[in-house]
Amino acid sequence: MSKLTDNLDANFQLFIEEVRESGQLWGLRYGEDWVVCRSAEFEDADVMPLWSSEGDARLHCVDEWADYEPELIDLEEFLDIWIGDLDEDDVLVGPNWNGDLEGQELEPIELAKALVELDA
Repeated sequence: MSKLTDNLDANFQLFIEEVRESGQLWGLRYGEDWVVCRSAEFEDADVMPLWSSEGDARLHCVDEWADYEPELIDLEEFLDIWIGDLDEDDVLVGPNWNGDLEGQELEPIELAKALVELDA
């Protein structure tokens, strides 16, 4: 059962905590293609949804994403390679979108900062 709720800030915090703990995050992939969709917040922007658990990612493998499967992304690789690539391609990230595809949309560098910041 999903831990994600209608509280988008709580979903984001859950993403940060679980990814820090596990060292991994999840996207949806079919062959060489990753799920990227139009932003609900920003005109002419694309967003790559990401999840902190395979189970939550799998819940989104329905409808137009039925052929996709959750794919593990190592946190170190995400920070070293993906952040720069996503930023270069002007793709935002959507951490822990809920079942209604609602969630925060961030610049990749903002997500990276949140993932590496030490709690005060």
